[in-house]
Amino acid sequence: MRPFFRAIALAAVLVLAACQSPRPTTLPHGAAAYQVVPEAQPSPTVARPLRAGDSIAVSVYREPDLSVPKLVLDSLGNVQLPLLGEITAGGQTPAELSQSISQRLGARYLRRPQVTVALLDSVAQTISVEGQVKAPGVFPVGPNETLLTSMARAGSPGQTAKLDEIVVFRTVNGQRMGAVFDLEQIRTGKAPDPQILDGDTIVVGYSAVKGAFRDFLAASPLLNLFTVF
Repeated sequence: MRPFFRAIALAAVLVLAACQSPRPTTLPHGAAAYQVVPEAQPSPTVARPLRAGDSIAVSVYREPDLSVPKLVLDSLGNVQLPLLGEITAGGQTPAELSQSISQRLGARYLRRPQVTVALLDSVAQTISVEGQVKAPGVFPVGPNETLLTSMARAGSPGQTAKLDEIVVFRTVNGQRMGAVFDLEQIRTGKAPDPQILDGDTIVVGYSAVKGAFRDFLAASPLLNLFTVF
């Protein structure tokens, strides 16, 4: 009877494989995925552009009435400055904003103004990891974050994870985009480790075959089907 039970078990696995969800074909994968989420490159510490929620200080040399000890960028990335009114600070680094304010003040009010913009406090940079990982959630992200380090933050993929369907979602120029990566190829060095940025969402796919197969094994003492393996 054992060959009979083995045939039943094999048939069950084949049926589950046939029901497995296909790879999401609407998203780029392989080499095309790295056009959306490029390979991580070691980079020196570079001042990032200001964004909504950041706090800055604006100092105009010898002009205390034009200096502001603390400004918070509003939801559109704007701030209010004396004489200049509302200006857009978001998207510029502190150095770039300093130059922009200097040019505006110099064009109408001051001769060769010296402006310094300092970042006082920045909103947290985070990513989210969802799906078949041991500890899904929202995590802080650094300047050299990669897919592998993000997986480690989330406790690594679970046993039912589909490692060739790791999807990274990213907003690029206001457009929601995604790309599919193969974690096994990245781990073995066959594919580059993509860089993960602030605001990215990583979704680890689920393998229906793996999950159902584990459930089947857990039930095998009751069904008496897998004792021959």
